[in-house]
Amino acid sequence: MVAAVLHGPGIRYRFGRERRRIIETDYLIVGAGAMGMAFADTLVSESDAHLVIVDRGHQPGGHWTRAYPFVRLHQPSAYYGVNSRKLETGTIDRVGWNKGLHELATAGDVCAYFDHVMQQELLPSGRVSYFPMSEYLGDGRIRDLAGTEYNVDVRQRTVDATYLQTMVPSMRPPPYHVADGVECVPPNTLPHTAPGHRHFIIVGAGKTGIDVCLWLLRNGIAPECLTWIMPRDAWLLDRASVQPGVEFLDHLKAHSAARLASIAAATSVDDLFDRLEASGALLRIDPNVRPTMYRCAIVSRLELDQLRRIEHIVRMGRMRRIEPGTMVLADGTLGVDESDLYIDCTADGLKRRSGTPIFDGEHITLQSVRGCQQVFSAGLIAHVEISYDDDLTKNALCAPVPHPNTDLHWLEMTLAEQRNEINWIEQPELVDWLGTSRLNLMRGLYARMLERQRARDRILGIVKSSLHKANDKLEELINPRPSTTSIR
Repeated sequence: MVAAVLHGPGIRYRFGRERRRIIETDYLIVGAGAMGMAFADTLVSESDAHLVIVDRGHQPGGHWTRAYPFVRLHQPSAYYGVNSRKLETGTIDRVGWNKGLHELATAGDVCAYFDHVMQQELLPSGRVSYFPMSEYLGDGRIRDLAGTEYNVDVRQRTVDATYLQTMVPSMRPPPYHVADGVECVPPNTLPHTAPGHRHFIIVGAGKTGIDVCLWLLRNGIAPECLTWIMPRDAWLLDRASVQPGVEFLDHLKAHSAARLASIAAATSVDDLFDRLEASGALLRIDPNVRPTMYRCAIVSRLELDQLRRIEHIVRMGRMRRIEPGTMVLADGTLGVDESDLYIDCTADGLKRRSGTPIFDGEHITLQSVRGCQQVFSAGLIAHVEISYDDDLTKNALCAPVPHPNTDLHWLEMTLAEQRNEINWIEQPELVDWLGTSRLNLMRGLYARMLERQRARDRILGIVKSSLHKANDKLEELINPRPSTTSIR
């Protein structure tokens, strides 16, 4: 009975020579994390395809099932999950450091949501077979927890939803030596290990490090009791600039216009970031330190004010080794109290991987097609898969946008995603889809354009022209022409 529930009511078996179970399906999706679920949801909602989903986890949700208990989305819940089902309730927070902005789902919310999508939407369709706690062995072979092997006969494609696998600290040990007697924990255990400690050392300055700092401050730890190991300062996004709803639409339009205007007026990379900061498109923690990192982290202005209360920030490179009473960093050594609690926040959550063709014969490799918007990208890739005929066209619409790591990657990411946006604008059917996709953070702008049918082509033409001009400038900034001097 359990197998029938997990594998789905529509599963059909036949047996090969070695008595292995053979499953026939249209798509085999490897990975039931956020991208795999968003891709599967769009396929089921927009086609009559049959799917097999295989995953190592005990429930759908990927890294969310291993995340620390106090983690929340950095972006509004309205843009996360799958296209067919809301994660948000429409609530605007009235208290706390996200006050005045749309709600941010907790890890528990996200896990329950994905489990509901699987159990109440995908499996009841009769077209989805789900294999949790199972290993994909390659070549269409699956082994489940009981050791039973299945061969999947795939009629269309195998979909790799693990290429951009998110890593959180609980999924691996710290990447530096921790001596015996030193207490170094992942954020998952912090609610249990924090009591009794007077001083905390946060190792890592990405999204997880930000979350840990804010959690400690929120729970009454004084900022002078925190030491923040920050190998690189980061450019941050203002959460107010990516809010859904008509009440925030003018702010979203202004943010988009300011970004394009900053690019158009920039005379150098440094000048571009100065303009982006002046317009509010990007933020930084310390106005006196030039960021060299960009990882798509989002904060509210109130959260930024809290982070700026932390004065003991160590900028001596990456942690190399922790000994009792001593931290060894890339650029030096610091003495500390042996009773300090270290929190490891160094996992490379959004690892930068080189782009590879998304549509390639019998395979699809899920990747971002808009900067750091994985679930939107997966849904769009699924829509393109079932709406267009050939891989050449599909890949032209879905060029990979690798996750950024450095400040210069912001330029490359923006250039790549705007190239995709131009190609989408040229497809009327795709523009209609973008205007209704709940995962599209720009859907408010697209929907507004679609409301004005008579002016639609003119408005899209203006947008397309603006993006072309911005891309020309970005290419110039990324690859500046060598200066020439006349010789007399």
